[in-house]
Amino acid sequence: MSRFTGEPRQHDQVAEAASAASELLELLWGRGQEAAPSGPVPPSQLRALLVIEEHEGVNLRTLGDALGSRPSSVSRLCDRMEAMGLVSRSPSATSRREVELRLSRRGHTVLNEQRAFRAREVGLVLEGMAPADVLTLAAGLSAFRAAALARLGPEGVACAGAGGRTDAERGDVADSA
Repeated sequence: MSRFTGEPRQHDQVAEAASAASELLELLWGRGQEAAPSGPVPPSQLRALLVIEEHEGVNLRTLGDALGSRPSSVSRLCDRMEAMGLVSRSPSATSRREVELRLSRRGHTVLNEQRAFRAREVGLVLEGMAPADVLTLAAGLSAFRAAALARLGPEGVACAGAGGRTDAERGDVADSA
């Protein structure tokens, strides 16, 4: 509420609408995720895979910082992902005490399948919208993404999955993961 007018602030209303839309996206993506050839991927693993994809050869400490997790939790998470064949660990070329993480071929496949599934679900929703509303949404989401990337800074950009690169720089149409 604005202390001057007693009316809800526009940013508060938009934040609530964005949160509600985010919850709906999670429902859309979760619904039927089991149908993806790779099966469901827990959110913690998906976030970790995105960071590792963006920073091939990342060490456990940097991955933990990007995820906001404790080293022991990150180590167990990587144990599970390695057992599933999603990542591989190798000794660091620069430090004997560090381990580097890389996506396996299966890890890349899982991310690509998840992105395709999410894009398909969002596309079906967009088909039910007026073309002008789709354009307005696209412009608003681009501005939101730019502001979010600026707020996250270099350390948090990896969690965004695209590392701050534009769609054209990545060579794809949509960044839906």
